[in-house]
Amino acid sequence: MEASRARDVPVLTDAARRRADRARQIADLLRRQITHRHYDGGHLPLEAALAREFGTSRNTIREALDLLREEGLIDRCPGVGTRVAAEKYPHGLHRLLGLAETLREHGEVTNEVRTMGLIRPPAAVSARLEIPGGEPVVYVERVRRLNGVPLSLDLTYLVREVGEPLFEADLAHNDIFVLLERIAGQPLGMAELTVEAVNADAHTAAVLDAARGAALLMVERLAHLADGRPVDLEFIRFRGDRLTMRGHLTRSAGEA
Repeated sequence: MEASRARDVPVLTDAARRRADRARQIADLLRRQITHRHYDGGHLPLEAALAREFGTSRNTIREALDLLREEGLIDRCPGVGTRVAAEKYPHGLHRLLGLAETLREHGEVTNEVRTMGLIRPPAAVSARLEIPGGEPVVYVERVRRLNGVPLSLDLTYLVREVGEPLFEADLAHNDIFVLLERIAGQPLGMAELTVEAVNADAHTAAVLDAARGAALLMVERLAHLADGRPVDLEFIRFRGDRLTMRGHLTRSAGEA
């Protein structure tokens, strides 16, 4: 009976699938190997070697590489080969860290404060920060760069108690999270996080040196102090061609 069932299982071959589907599958695998720095010196193997590795045709490999080139991840140069064009940096999702803390091994994070001041926030912001309607908050807008390359545009709303002391702080070279903990005299506890894809509007594209309409990673994050108070609401637009989100998830018994 078991042998009969095994014979009934369909075997997928290249001939049974569209080349575009196979190319997409291979592009996904290559993308991970590139972002995890699998290729020494940033040079990918020749097409023939990749075809052997993935058990497919060179035409399928070419199509997969074209997908990655369109993403801006690789360059294909006649006589030179295929090389990594842009580095993507990992941003972990399993710990509450500032950007400089997250990317410290990859270089220097600097912050350009574009706007900072007291505002009367929209009701939606007051509700998230659990403050009375009309109570002012500190609003900060920053462009964040890694090794001089624009990485994100951050729009931050802070409760006044912890936000006002930041006017005297060095925001150019410090994560707000680190400064908040010093000001509050206690660590941050947890954050609520939402990640989605958005397209770069004209203003954001210009600020981040990205193409208009380019894919961005939008992160909405509400950070709480250890005592549970929400103090920091952020809307962060990351360049999708410069950052990858990574995390570790566990599944408890009985959740199926």
